[in-house]
Amino acid sequence: MSLVVNTAISNHPDPAWRGRITASLIALIVLWPLLIASEFKPWILLDAQSLGATWHFLASFFPPAHSKVFLLLILQATWQTIAIATAGLTLALLSAIPLTLLATESLSVSRLESGRMGLVSTVVRQMARWLLVLLRSVPELVWALLLVRILGLGPAAGVLAIALTYSGMLGKVYAEILESSEAHATQSLLKNGSGRLAALLYGALPASASELVSYTTFRWECAIRGSVVMGFVGAGGLGQRMDESMKMLAGDEVSTLLIIFVLLVACADWVSTFLRKRLG
Repeated sequence: MSLVVNTAISNHPDPAWRGRITASLIALIVLWPLLIASEFKPWILLDAQSLGATWHFLASFFPPAHSKVFLLLILQATWQTIAIATAGLTLALLSAIPLTLLATESLSVSRLESGRMGLVSTVVRQMARWLLVLLRSVPELVWALLLVRILGLGPAAGVLAIALTYSGMLGKVYAEILESSEAHATQSLLKNGSGRLAALLYGALPASASELVSYTTFRWECAIRGSVVMGFVGAGGLGQRMDESMKMLAGDEVSTLLIIFVLLVACADWVSTFLRKRLG
């Protein structure tokens, strides 16, 4: 009898079906209260009134706006979006590099000398890490909302918002990449009296350059998307143009802007892929 049962189980197309069903039921039990709390009701989209409004709005998308004056405005806004993302990421890099030096344990001179981190080094390292946590905990959109109130409408708020949030993200990931990479060259330089910056440039960076550049270009792509979103709160760029078109219910302009969004992100992805292949 047991042989028959074992044979039947072994012949089942999915021997792990019981575990899969159990895991699916547990996931459903856990996720269902979360869906209720988030008021997730997708069936509202199938309401007759919602369908009518959706169809009316989408019908205005065609043909996309293509007047010369509008395209020139979009070209200027696109360039501004790229400038916001690039300038913000550059400022984030300038902030992230010194914080990475402080937060990376493998670049600690006191640890090399005594075998463990000194009290002052530990305190400084933890303060740097908490500063990185603080910077990346506040989304760039929230920073943009605050900075628009201080600096007024315009791209300056978007640049600083990206710089603040992304410095925390870059510093954290840079420190993790450097700590997980081969530290022999870095330790040799530090033991022979090299400074932390020189140890970073000539020891740690060559071993981690591909990962660092890959993550940086990915963050640049994210910064482009983020600068678009921040435009909705008055930080300039394509997002601000999109907000104006949405308020005027100009579907043809929205359609053109969406096409530009897709092309812009695709170009950023191409640049990121090209750089990764060059370093790979």
